[in-house]
Amino acid sequence: MKAVFAEGIRFARRNILSALGGFVGVLIIFVALAAPLLAPRDPLKADFRRMNKPPDAQSLLGTDQVGRDTLSRVIYGARTSLFVAFSSVILGTTVGSLWGVACGYLRGRFDLVSQRIMEILQSFPDLILAMAISMAIGTGLPAVIFAIAITRIPFGGRVIRSVALSVREMPYVEAGQASGASALRVMAFHVLPQCVAPYLVLATTHLGVAIVIEAALGFLGVGVPPPTPTWGNMLADSITALVPPW
Repeated sequence: MKAVFAEGIRFARRNILSALGGFVGVLIIFVALAAPLLAPRDPLKADFRRMNKPPDAQSLLGTDQVGRDTLSRVIYGARTSLFVAFSSVILGTTVGSLWGVACGYLRGRFDLVSQRIMEILQSFPDLILAMAISMAIGTGLPAVIFAIAITRIPFGGRVIRSVALSVREMPYVEAGQASGASALRVMAFHVLPQCVAPYLVLATTHLGVAIVIEAALGFLGVGVPPPTPTWGNMLADSITALVPPW
């Protein structure tokens, strides 16, 4: 344990920006998980006597148009945004990875058709595709998670497919095939375990993208509907508070 801690300290010293980014990420996750303990007020409770108040001792970040505490909404908004990001990335990357394993191992016409479908999905910008899906199936938390997950499928599928193609030629996979094991068994016990590391890397790198897409959907009004606090909804609500320069 001490060796792992010491190695972490050495890594942080060599990569200050990476360590700082990791610290900020862990801090945001902690704030989201501890939202009920950290939020000073109920994020949904309106107080019409304190509408659009500036920061003070009672509300450190002020209040919004209906008197809700902004700090509490930011904290609970982090919880909602992170939940959507984690759920959509896990769902999309998992489906894409399983699809990619099947494509890389089975190959043939199934692989050919699957690659064309993934190319079609990747031909659209992530935000445009997620917005179209969300508008088609309706707003709400499950709809937003599903829409963002669809945008993550082709990325996981294509990367894991390349891994499966290389693993497919390994001697232990050929031995499994020679022993009479079914294709499903070979994929599950010989190919899939080799895809765990790339899967984790993909899921980690896609979290930031998913958070941005969720915030953009909320800002455009096709994300998680009010009054549930999300960072995107709060940005949209804040537009009315902007003062024109003239």
